[in-house]
Amino acid sequence: MKRSIKMTVLVFVASIVLFPTRQAVAQIPVADVIAGAIKRVIKAVDLQIQRQQNKVIWLQNAQKTLENTMSKLKLDEITGWVEKQKTLYQDYYDELWKVKAIIAYYQRIRDIVDKQVRLVREYQRAWGLLRQDDHFNPGEIDYMGKVYSGILSETGKNIDQMMMIVNSFQTQMSDAKRMELINQAADQIDQNYSDLKEFNRQNMLLSLQRAKSANDAAAIRQLYNIQ
Repeated sequence: MKRSIKMTVLVFVASIVLFPTRQAVAQIPVADVIAGAIKRVIKAVDLQIQRQQNKVIWLQNAQKTLENTMSKLKLDEITGWVEKQKTLYQDYYDELWKVKAIIAYYQRIRDIVDKQVRLVREYQRAWGLLRQDDHFNPGEIDYMGKVYSGILSETGKNIDQMMMIVNSFQTQMSDAKRMELINQAADQIDQNYSDLKEFNRQNMLLSLQRAKSANDAAAIRQLYNIQ
């Protein structure tokens, strides 16, 4: 995000008294779009992992067949046979290594996408709770919605990058560039997730500060599951 979460919270607190009273905003539609996009990425990654794993099985079987053939040859024929088959055997080995590396990439991508899933779920949980909290006026809820929209917008960019990386295995892209993009996406989703949790924490604390009584504070702690 362009500004730090601390600045966002300061602006939020400073602007509380300036918002007009309006009806609370509805749940941010972009979250549903992002959830659908995440499902598509997960499906694409799972499909690619399955295809690559099938290829690994085929290559491993081919390698085993070659090894079995070598073991059955007479000792005086092994050297000549190996020389003739060296290139073919090396091709199998190289291809096996390549496919296993691709699977590792996809698993890394899947881990990142899973974190995006947790981010959206965290947003949905917090957004639902905030809209039940009568310690915030409609204007404040509206502002919170805008902050959430910004975080979710960044998440949407991460999803686009993930899909580009998935598709990159069908195009010419260096391993170094692919890993650079994966690491960038991982760093971005970590930052987005951190921003979201910090914003949620600040909102919960602000609500707690506005408690009018011990019973009110206890109700807030129960609402947000604050220990």
